[in-house]
Amino acid sequence: MDAAEVRWIGHSTVLISLDGVRLLTDPLLRRRIAHLRRRAPIHPDALEPVDAVLITHAHHDHLDFSSLRRVGRTTHIVAPRGLGSLLGRRGFKDVHEVDVGESHRIGEVEIEATFAAHAGGRPPFPAVAPALAYAVLGSSRIWFAGDTDLFPEMAGLVPDLDLALLPIWGWGPTLGRGEHLDPERAADALALLRPKIAVPIHWGTYAPLHHGLRVAPSFLSNPRRAFERAASLKAPDVDLRVLNPGEALALP
Repeated sequence: MDAAEVRWIGHSTVLISLDGVRLLTDPLLRRRIAHLRRRAPIHPDALEPVDAVLITHAHHDHLDFSSLRRVGRTTHIVAPRGLGSLLGRRGFKDVHEVDVGESHRIGEVEIEATFAAHAGGRPPFPAVAPALAYAVLGSSRIWFAGDTDLFPEMAGLVPDLDLALLPIWGWGPTLGRGEHLDPERAADALALLRPKIAVPIHWGTYAPLHHGLRVAPSFLSNPRRAFERAASLKAPDVDLRVLNPGEALALP
């Protein structure tokens, strides 16, 4: 049985090993995607077999068909209701669709879809499915936020939450369009969620090709420091564990 741990692969991709179940979130496993270049290596564990992939929404940096093919076309996929046909047309047939409040069991782990304040469409096309987040419930209770903005219902969203995997930035010098958490708002989210432990994700992995040709751009590291400062003020009781891409955190 795998050790209970989370390994941050980079961006919004996390390998969750819990109660003998291996889950991979929003796989983005390419060195280059469109105008973005990956600034951290891909940990080999991300390419090992998993029991399921969790997809939060259809944005290109969260639903990447090339990365899904690397994971395997026969891998079980949990996705927002409405994405099944899109995935099916690309050859992924083992898709279980969920909506907010619905659950899906994988081995000893319960996957519960929760609300996310974020557009779920796939630019440039209209929305085909909502954005979701997922509670991964077993011997530890984990919330994977995907992409979201702050919303009041975060308070008590996952009772007795052990670990929050929380986005704090994106892939460029600004957050761009849409609803996202920046370091300050991510710290506000911690104050509402009240997890025992928090790991920041969705930062420090990809950058536009024209940035940092000689020196790593500051937006790869500044969000981390800003989040640490804000979290220490707004959620001092939360044990903040900052990982670099590829690093793992053992779960109690």
